[in-house]
Amino acid sequence: MENRTLLFLALVFVTFLMWQEWQKDYGPKPVTPTVTGEQGKTTGAADSGDVPTANESTGRQTSASSTSDVPGEKSTLQKQQRISVKTDLFGIEIDTLGGDLRTVDLLKYPVEVDKPEQPFRLMSEDHNNLFIAQSGFANKKSSTDYLVKAPNHNTIYSAAQTSYAMKDGEDRLDVSMSWTSPEGVVFTKHFIFERGSYVVQVKHAVANKSGKEWRGNSYFQLQRNKDAKDGTSQFVYSYLGGVVYSPEEKYKKISFDDMKDENLKRDIKGGWAAMIQHYFLAAIIPDASQAQSYYSYSINNDTRFALGYQSQQLSVTPGGTGEISSRLFVGPKLQNTLEKVAPGLELTVDYGWLTILSKPLFWLLDWLHRMLGNWGWAIIVLTIMVKGAFYKLSEKGYKSSANMKRIAPRMQALKERCGDDKQKYAMAMQEMFRKEKVNPMGGCLPILVQIPVFIALYWVLLESVELRQAPWALWIIDMSRADPYFVLPVLYGITMFIQNKLNPAPPDPMMAKMMMMMPIGLTVLFAFFPAGLVLYWVVSNILSIAQQAYITKVVLADGKPVS
Repeated sequence: MENRTLLFLALVFVTFLMWQEWQKDYGPKPVTPTVTGEQGKTTGAADSGDVPTANESTGRQTSASSTSDVPGEKSTLQKQQRISVKTDLFGIEIDTLGGDLRTVDLLKYPVEVDKPEQPFRLMSEDHNNLFIAQSGFANKKSSTDYLVKAPNHNTIYSAAQTSYAMKDGEDRLDVSMSWTSPEGVVFTKHFIFERGSYVVQVKHAVANKSGKEWRGNSYFQLQRNKDAKDGTSQFVYSYLGGVVYSPEEKYKKISFDDMKDENLKRDIKGGWAAMIQHYFLAAIIPDASQAQSYYSYSINNDTRFALGYQSQQLSVTPGGTGEISSRLFVGPKLQNTLEKVAPGLELTVDYGWLTILSKPLFWLLDWLHRMLGNWGWAIIVLTIMVKGAFYKLSEKGYKSSANMKRIAPRMQALKERCGDDKQKYAMAMQEMFRKEKVNPMGGCLPILVQIPVFIALYWVLLESVELRQAPWALWIIDMSRADPYFVLPVLYGITMFIQNKLNPAPPDPMMAKMMMMMPIGLTVLFAFFPAGLVLYWVVSNILSIAQQAYITKVVLADGKPVS
């Protein structure tokens, strides 16, 4: 039965990948109910009006209530003066138009192993791969009681200098720009970087030098192109889109199609919003002590989308000062780092519905890597440990297969005697199984139990940025990329062919042909899979062959059934 269970496992795996794609394109859209958080001491976000919606014909944003509004968008991104920032981790460009974060290069993560001088560009203003961060203040209707004029991401700031660099010995870098309203209210936007951290503090400081009280609501949003590319192979599925986290509903995907169908509108306290992709993300994290109004909208006829939140109202008396701070995480999905930044942020390493199994598997893999210093050897040892954990279950399957192979000649003779009488053949087969104490389905249950672990490990090896550009040995210099010489996929096909030969030939000719073709088909498929994943399967197959060959030899040697 081992050959059938191998085919069954392969079919389950392919079906699982197809189901993931179907869910992405045609699955039911998530319901996004409003969750109202507690209000802080300042005037609540709800007083500022409804979150924005989008006008499809112009691509400009409008407000449902017209009491408060994030500014409208233009179909093309405008530019002003650039401020370049370099730290130990970032190469960044900020535009004085709105103080937008326009480009972010991750200096510790090259595009390719053989291009160490070219850093990976996570955020970009490129029209075809747009990904930027914007912040400012939402405009309200005029009032005779207080001032409302404030800068947004269409406002041109002034900057004292156009180039900043974190020097040796410095642990903190403050990049600032300012804008003054006609009434004399001074707004200063600060980007604060710290050495060794992918968290950027974004602070809006307000100094009210006018004669009236000033009030306003800040906003922070991520804007991304729908057809953005993250470099993932077309043979490997990885989610690219929005995510919102709340303590009540936890991790919630808000895809571009969701944003197109309906604008997000939720009040959340202690949450965050993010745009994620394979290996990397940008997340905006507000003050957890106050509720924020989260929103989304589409731009430029649904080709670009924005996801963000609007803060509670800030009030600054004449002669007074105030500030609103948020954090922006922009960088790799380092799991041990993310969980320290904000609750639930580690869930952006998207293991799907098998997170409960994937997280301990990654913990074990990470521990092995710290012990061995090499991700490839860590995968090999983890494979041995997983196979050891399931040894008894696998043993039952192999014994069932060996028993079936032992009685295979008698089964063939029985089929010839019964001819076309299928009912007689089936009854005779059942009697033979009973006398020989053979369970033809004995190999299925062990495989069924192991399938969730296999899928969980698949996601661990696929989603872990720690394996990106991690070498193993010899020609494998990047465990996250396909084997450049196809050695591992070919070894996988060979080991699978050997496994098939250790099993009895299926009585069904069509099944026998499928079993002969399956190693070839999966070898071609695995040629495009990450080398780390294929390495796991090659080692797993080798261990299975050794175990299966031993049990088969013992069973066939004395001709007696084993259980």
